[in-house]
Amino acid sequence: MRKAKITSTIIIVTMIVVVINILSKSYNFRLDFTEGKEYTLSKATRDILEGLDKPVTVTAYFSKDLPPHIGSISDHLRDMLIEYGNRSKGMVVFKFVNPNEQEDLEQEAMKNGIQPVMINVREKDQVKQQKAYLGAVVSVGDDRETIPFFQPGAAMEYALTTSIKKLSITDKPAIALIQGHGEPSLNEMPQVYAELSVLYNVEPFTMTDTTNIPDRYKTIAIVRPSDTISSNHFGQLDRFLARGGNIFLALNRVEGDFSTATGHSVSTGLEQWLLQKGLTVADNFVIDASCGAVTVQQQQGNFIMTTQVSFPYFPIISNFADNSITRGLESVVLQFASPIIFSGDSTKKFTPLAFSSERSGTLSAPLYFDIERQWTENDFPMSDIAVAGILEGKLSGDLNSRIVLVSDGDFAVSGQQRGQQLPADNISLMVNSIDWLSDDTGLIDLRTKEVTSRPIKEISDGSRSFLKWFNFLLPIVLIIVYELIRMQINRNRRIKRMEVSYE
Repeated sequence: MRKAKITSTIIIVTMIVVVINILSKSYNFRLDFTEGKEYTLSKATRDILEGLDKPVTVTAYFSKDLPPHIGSISDHLRDMLIEYGNRSKGMVVFKFVNPNEQEDLEQEAMKNGIQPVMINVREKDQVKQQKAYLGAVVSVGDDRETIPFFQPGAAMEYALTTSIKKLSITDKPAIALIQGHGEPSLNEMPQVYAELSVLYNVEPFTMTDTTNIPDRYKTIAIVRPSDTISSNHFGQLDRFLARGGNIFLALNRVEGDFSTATGHSVSTGLEQWLLQKGLTVADNFVIDASCGAVTVQQQQGNFIMTTQVSFPYFPIISNFADNSITRGLESVVLQFASPIIFSGDSTKKFTPLAFSSERSGTLSAPLYFDIERQWTENDFPMSDIAVAGILEGKLSGDLNSRIVLVSDGDFAVSGQQRGQQLPADNISLMVNSIDWLSDDTGLIDLRTKEVTSRPIKEISDGSRSFLKWFNFLLPIVLIIVYELIRMQINRNRRIKRMEVSYE
């Protein structure tokens, strides 16, 4: 009788395991307890995958036998691609290739734009360097997009989903770069253009008194206008907002002239237009103890010495709001920024995005740049001055629209010099802003969705001790509790058998 019961139990458990394995092939399911849901596909990714009408092939070039903290990238990527395949109903397929196995595979990887990296590997108490491949190629038909390197903890989902979207998108939305008021051309913004043109058609659009902003533009960018803007053009902007359009605006309210070492205010009419919507961009210079430098030539005897001098009028912004536009940015260098103040009504909402440091202040225009000035703590009595923000709501008409405003018109303009490269975060601030204004999918939120590393050495001694003893004692406690429950069940059975009425 007892053997038959054990046999039936084994059969039932075996059948349950078989059924679970069969179901797992059709239904991929796992629990994600990470703080940022790093292992759960976002809605943006799911929407893109479910809308695929062409098959996507991902060829991952990954070396084997890598250190655990690097080898885990391969496991994470494999798990993610399995989910991509399931969510896309088989439209995403993948394969892993180890280029280290054969020379022709190495040549194939490098031909596809994936270069090896050298990593340190400990072997028999010695550290040696090993050539490793950690990239992937995403292909749709004859088109391909290369992800040359997956960094540990990097936003892997963003890289994959963006690559798939780039290849699968048929009609890119159009973005207008407004011209006609002294704005820089696309040639003066090569880094911004290179980033935006991946997902958008970036088109210069010259405003005139006889034109209207075309309906195909959901977002327009107005960068560093220097000429006075006519009332007719402001009417066009209001009509654009009234139909739900969005505007990225980077303007100079103050400007510096190094030939005369003076700073002065700038007026194009935009400041009055913004004031009507509740935003004041003051004609003051933001100064900051955290700042960039300028090159100064000084005469010392018979020699001319070139030195770098801190210039508080070039604030380095590293204080950002927790927002999709600024999340992940480290520092943005501004030139001659101004304070932004909101005083609008309840139909509008202003969200500051970027702030000066804890040691900052403002100076009124006009002024003289004294390069030899010795700045003191008293020169920086203010903190957290807003220099960028979002204005949204009923800005014109009955439909909601949005404006992203940066109070420095030059922060993303590199000029005609081809070799001049702006800080990456300067470009990201503008590109992120336009992405946020233009993209309803939420893909921008994936840029900073990373697998957060929390080394145990970096937590407090108390927390470390708790985790150590918790991991050690929990299995023991569970076993003891399980045995106590079993003992109690068996005891109850014995008592029941001893009762007279037991049959």
